[in-house]
Amino acid sequence: MKLLLAQGNPGANYARTRHNAGWIIIDTLAETFGATWKSSGKFNALLAEVNLHGQKVILAKPLTFYNETGQVARSLADFYSLDPSNDLLVLHDELALPFGAVRVRQKGSDAGNNGIKSLNSHLGQEYWRIRIGIWSELRNRMDDSSFVLSRFTTDELASLQHLAQNPIAQLVEDFLNGEMAHSSYTAST
Repeated sequence: MKLLLAQGNPGANYARTRHNAGWIIIDTLAETFGATWKSSGKFNALLAEVNLHGQKVILAKPLTFYNETGQVARSLADFYSLDPSNDLLVLHDELALPFGAVRVRQKGSDAGNNGIKSLNSHLGQEYWRIRIGIWSELRNRMDDSSFVLSRFTTDELASLQHLAQNPIAQLVEDFLNGEMAHSSYTAST
C-alpha cells in the first residue's frame, strides 16, 4: 500500500492559490485514476482509494491546513502501518523553483516550508517529495505569504493540470513501482 499526500488549504478561498498546487495536481491525478474523494473525520482529510499497478493507493488531502499536514500523515501512516521512507509521496508547492519546474527529493530539511516542517516533525525527514515550482515575476512585488496565497491565472492552472499528466503521473508510477529517483523537469510555459 502507498500513500500520496498533497499539501494545501481547504475552502473556496484557497482553491486556486499557489499554496494549493499540490491539491490541484492530486485532483487531476484522482480524476485520471477515476478516484472519488470522500471526507474522513477520523483522519481529518479528504481521501480517495484506487488500485494502481496491483497495489492499493490512498490519495489524501489533509483538512488541517497547510502548516499542520504532519498530523494527518502520521495518523494515516500509523493506521495503515506504512513506512514513510518507502510508502509516502508528498506533493507540494515550492517557492524557490520557477513555475512549471518539478523536482523529486527523497529526504531533507524544510527549507522554510512550514508544511514540510510539520511533516518532518511527525515523520522524520525521509519520505519522497515532488516539489512543484510556483515562483513567477509576481513574487518580486509581494512578500512570501501574500504570494503563496495569491491565485493562479487560468493559463497557470492549465499548465499545472498538464504537469499532473506529464511528468508527474509518470513519477507517481515510478514511485509505485519502486523506481523513484531524484530527477527534475521544467515545463515550457
